[in-house]
Amino acid sequence: MRNVSSFLLGTLFGLGLIISGMANPEKVLGFLDIGGQWDPSLGFVMIGAIAIASVGFYASRRIKKPLLAERKHLPAQQQIDGQLLVGSAVFGLGWGVAGFCPGPAVVAVGAAKSGAIIFLAAMLVGMLIFKKVNAWREQTRNSRRAVS
Repeated sequence: MRNVSSFLLGTLFGLGLIISGMANPEKVLGFLDIGGQWDPSLGFVMIGAIAIASVGFYASRRIKKPLLAERKHLPAQQQIDGQLLVGSAVFGLGWGVAGFCPGPAVVAVGAAKSGAIIFLAAMLVGMLIFKKVNAWREQTRNSRRAVS
């Protein structure tokens, strides 16, 4: 049941990205081009998405156990730290340069858009680098604790 619901919801999400224009990098870059030919339409998409997600987050606070999982999966970290700021900046730069973020890039790869394929490959390399650097940082932190 969980796989079926994941597939259906993922398909709905992908269709929403296509219909809203979020999978079209030109549309996204037009939204980000505030000083030029600004296209505010994606702002309305974002406002709608935030409104719908807010209802979901509000409802999730009221339920004890999710319908299709054993427990809730909420972020443990609640502070704004350097890692979050750097990650947000890298995400924003990638979005501004390529016109893609991860979800729309996957949708655009499904449409065989070459720019999306390059973006997805670069994103996967970035994720691998993060994993390696983060493991190194944890190892360094743990070895410092062991010495002290």
